[in-house]
Amino acid sequence: MAFFKLHSMSFAAIVVVLALAAPRLAAAAGTSAHLHVYMHDVLGDSAVIVAKGPRGVFGNTVVMDDVLTDGTAATSAAVGRAQGQYMVASSNGGFELMVNMNVVLTSGPYAGSSVTVMGRDDTGVAVRELTVVGGTGQFRMARGYVLWKTVRPDLLELDIYVNP
Repeated sequence: MAFFKLHSMSFAAIVVVLALAAPRLAAAAGTSAHLHVYMHDVLGDSAVIVAKGPRGVFGNTVVMDDVLTDGTAATSAAVGRAQGQYMVASSNGGFELMVNMNVVLTSGPYAGSSVTVMGRDDTGVAVRELTVVGGTGQFRMARGYVLWKTVRPDLLELDIYVNP
């Protein structure tokens, strides 16, 4: 009986120490990151329609492998790829999309890491917010958000805020 009391007290002490240390360990392990990139979404080239919906554009599905650059020009330095899909998810005649993509970084301090993004893209709004739901490498288990703006029909500006 004394053995169980000693073990219980030791276990409780360890749990308390870990609970108090956890916030400090988490803060030291990762800091927030802000990535600013441009996504070149060229329909018929890096983005292709793979399914047509039953009526109008509703249900149309596009698969993409878009170049991400550090500037607006197509000749700007490539920093990664946006790989995934989007589909027209509104049946009311609007152009709201469901987006699911991986932002795969190929250069810079986060090369080899990726950020997974999901969310609703209401193309009628100037700035849209999508959710970072995870990642790999330096962004493993990341959370955050993306502010997404249309510069022109084939170019999006992404501000990605990630808490690794």
